[in-house]
Formats: sequence, C-alpha cells, structure tokens
Amino acid sequence: MLGRSDDQQRHGQRTRNERRRGVVLCLLFEIHTHPGFGIGQRALLLRTPRGNILWDCIALLDDATEMLVRALGGLQAIAISHPHYYTCMQDWARAFGCAVHLHAADADWVMRPDPAIRHWDGETLEISAGVTLLRLGGHFPGGTVLHWADGADGRGAILSGDIVQVAADLDRVSFLWSYPNMMPLAAATVLRIAAILSPWRFDRIYGAFPGRQVMAGGAGAVQRSAKRYIELSGGTQR
Repeated sequence: MLGRSDDQQRHGQRTRNERRRGVVLCLLFEIHTHPGFGIGQRALLLRTPRGNILWDCIALLDDATEMLVRALGGLQAIAISHPHYYTCMQDWARAFGCAVHLHAADADWVMRPDPAIRHWDGETLEISAGVTLLRLGGHFPGGTVLHWADGADGRGAILSGDIVQVAADLDRVSFLWSYPNMMPLAAATVLRIAAILSPWRFDRIYGAFPGRQVMAGGAGAVQRSAKRYIELSGGTQR
C-alpha cells in the first residue's frame, strides 16, 4: 500500500493484489502491502532534487507499484536499515537501475549477491545532498537510520526503520535487540545510540510501520526515551 496520510488521514484505491496508494507528505511516500505480509513494514520513497531514494524495502513489487514509482521519477538509490528489510531489494534495484546501500557490518546477511549492492563502511554516508545514512548499530551491528536535513519543513527528520522504534505512544521511541523475543539492548548501547544522534537536528521520526511517526519533538523524544530506558535497565521495578 502506497499510502497518503496528511494529518494521519488515508486515501487510496485497491489494486488486484490489494495494495493501496497515497502520500505521507508531498515529498515522502509510504509503500506497504495490504493485507499485511511478513513483518508488515513499510518502505518510504523520499523525493529529492537529485532523484528519489527508497528507504527500506518490501517483498512485493507489482506492476502497479512499479508504474507509480516510475511516474514519480523512478529511483536514484535504495538504502536499507537492517537485514530484516532486505527482502527483494535486488529485484527493486534491477527494475529501476539503481544502487542499494547497505552497511558492511551486515554483509553476511545478504542471501543473493548482486552487482547493485554497495556495502559502505564507517559511521556516516551522504547518499544525496542533505540525505545521510547514520550507523547506530543496536538491533543489528550495521543498523542504520536515514537523516533528511530538509524534512519537516527544514527542521529535519530521520527515517528510522526499527533501529529506533517509534512506540505506540507516538511521543516515545524504544530500542530492542530482538523484537519477536522482546530481548533488550544493553544500556551502554542505547546510551551510544542517543549520543550518535545528539548532534543531528531532526524534529520528526518516521518509523518502520504505518502510522508510527513522531510528528514533532523527535530529537527530544529520542533523548528522553533513552534516558528512561537506561534508568529502568539499571534499577529495580516492583
């Protein structure tokens, strides 16, 4: 489902394989499959003056979705937060003739090597003007978020996958090593993630799943949530 969601309102039309389409913002499109499939994550298509970037990936690339993405200008690059969302990235890259940017720390999780895959090292990679990948680790060693400097009307945004998981309370985020098994990260790892994000300016956070976005105060939400996580992990609850 490619979904439009201005102020959380959705509009769309069904296709034969029950995908729907619409927009999160005029420069940010949401794509997810309906009914839900697999983990149920969304991909986000970010439009920039230098070409479109697909953030994270979903398994199904049907004719209707390909046609719509081409109508929006195709893809200049794909970037993925972590291996759970690699899915059919090779097929998307082949269809649109673009590179896929993955952190090298997670290279062993690539099941189908492909010339389109570009493994990057280090802590940051600018893939377009004002669009920077940040390695946070945590959920996976190469766990990555995307910083969009022009997002939120110039206040900045991050596209976080579930490396920084937007919680049911949309003013909070959380961090886990294993989501299915609810296994936490070490407090020191969460402290490091918060420290890496601290100098980056962002007001919004777009998470891995439809409807999961912090619409204001995103940087504060990360620091506040990390502080509480660390307090609880070192204390005693009754």
